[in-house]
Amino acid sequence: MPQDSLKIQLSTLPDGPGVYQFYNKHDTILYVGKAKNLKKRVTSYFNKKHEYGKTRILVKHISSIRHIVVPTETDALLLENNLIKKYRPKYNVLLKDDKSYPWICIKKERFPRIFPTRKLIKDGSEYFGPYTSMHTVRTLLDLIKGVYPLRTCNYDLSEKKIAEGKYKVCLEYHLGNCKGPCEGLQSEEEYHLQVDDIREIIKGNFKSSLTYFKKRMRSLAEKKLFEEAQQMKEKIEVLENYQVKSTIVNPKINNVDVFSIISDEAYAYVNFLQLSHGAVIRSHTLEMKKKLDEGDKDLLQMAIVEIRQRFNSQSKELYLPFAVTVDPNLKVRVPKAGDKKRILELSERNAKFFRQDRFNQIKIIDPDRHTNRIMAQMKKDLRLSDEPRHIECFDNSNIQGSNPVAACVVFINGKPAKKEYRKFNIKTVTGPDDFASMEEVVFRRYRRLLDEKQPLPELIVIDGGKGQLSSSVKSLDKLGLRGKIAIIGIAKRLEEIYFPEDSIPLYLDKKSESLKIIQQLRNEAHRFGITFHRQKRSKAAINSELEQIEGIGEKTAQELLKSFKSVKRIKEASLEDLVKSVGKVKAKKIYKTFH
Repeated sequence: MPQDSLKIQLSTLPDGPGVYQFYNKHDTILYVGKAKNLKKRVTSYFNKKHEYGKTRILVKHISSIRHIVVPTETDALLLENNLIKKYRPKYNVLLKDDKSYPWICIKKERFPRIFPTRKLIKDGSEYFGPYTSMHTVRTLLDLIKGVYPLRTCNYDLSEKKIAEGKYKVCLEYHLGNCKGPCEGLQSEEEYHLQVDDIREIIKGNFKSSLTYFKKRMRSLAEKKLFEEAQQMKEKIEVLENYQVKSTIVNPKINNVDVFSIISDEAYAYVNFLQLSHGAVIRSHTLEMKKKLDEGDKDLLQMAIVEIRQRFNSQSKELYLPFAVTVDPNLKVRVPKAGDKKRILELSERNAKFFRQDRFNQIKIIDPDRHTNRIMAQMKKDLRLSDEPRHIECFDNSNIQGSNPVAACVVFINGKPAKKEYRKFNIKTVTGPDDFASMEEVVFRRYRRLLDEKQPLPELIVIDGGKGQLSSSVKSLDKLGLRGKIAIIGIAKRLEEIYFPEDSIPLYLDKKSESLKIIQQLRNEAHRFGITFHRQKRSKAAINSELEQIEGIGEKTAQELLKSFKSVKRIKEASLEDLVKSVGKVKAKKIYKTFH
């Protein structure tokens, strides 16, 4: 229960929406949260038993609570976002990537220049963006430059200065990239009509420009000005090619923001696509570091506010994977089929690709973080009480009951520890009995580890279904290890994962990293076991060929192989060499057999 001062603070909390802030005894802010009902939400921190360790630690350090009442839940969400960015509390989700993004600026001046910038100056100029990369900005500006002749100089093109003939046209005019407004060769009205079209292109609407150029092309062709008509045609092709590349859905879908989320134990990844006239005009993925086991719903809600603020989105419609509370002025759709569903799936694919790229980078830059994440994910997926840092996997290998063997492979921190692999000859089982063989090797392995006081694994994986698993559990029971080591079985056909005394298998996602580790363990145990089995079979076959010779037993066969290394060399050996190895009587019998 909270201290007396906290009890008083809790009792006086209002029932309406608002934002709460937790502080420690040093008056340092620990956490900022939003609530539909402040009293109910904040009280739950102290009444519930929290399974997640960091939440327990947070509650333990709370010394005082402050709150801000707001009119609606949407206001609470916006205020929470702003306070998190301002104070960056220790236990709040970490919103990564606060770099400055590029914008396209249409400068407020008589003949507006259009250029990229990372600085927003409040001088009345128009700014479009931000964009996620300068490459996107340059591609768009190159398109505009290829269609519309615009000035690139920074002269003050006032009526007075142009009238005075202060400027002369530059090389850009002679190259056809500018129509020379500096010498009054292009009117302000004509220039602004171009800027209006460019403004629409930046927004993703190509209709106005295409209509104008097609009309102009037909007019020029009718006047038999074919060279100028060809120039119009080339501009149309540039615009249409760009539009085809960027259009991915129904062009009627306009002014829409799409959000999707995927997450693991430590991070969430929210992808944002902005659509205009069926084209994706912006894509961005936000990485969010979890602090208190936050759910996808809360994280997505927080990300929507953050991303829309960051990119100054004015879209009035959202496509989401599930419903969340947002600004009531926004229309929320949860698509189930058709073009809208495909857009949502595209967003999800982008989030997955971003996540995989991050994983690949982390493997190189921070392998410990990569390992910690996988171990935490396996603990969650397989319902384990501890992270499976040390895993051992068993597999039996026999063909029609001949030369039965078993293999044990060991993975430490998700990677093979080949020095720890072990081979087993089956000693107590006759014939092909997988269940009894598995029971024998599991018992022998862990009896030895106990006798030698060696560390035990956190997880045992048995290659096989319920039968092999049950047999292995019997051995753990005999050794008093039941419940001290987690054990699972994996059946080959459908990759079913079985738990002791549970007839219903677990099916992990086929792309799950936990399943990949288990499959790697199983495949490695199978490879190691098969290799050992082949060696034993080969040795048995060689010994059998030599032992068929009258008077030659197993011991003599082994001595011959030790001396000559192979049956082929024994066959080719001279009588004198054979005598040196096994004596005159046996040497004559061997020599006579092969010659």
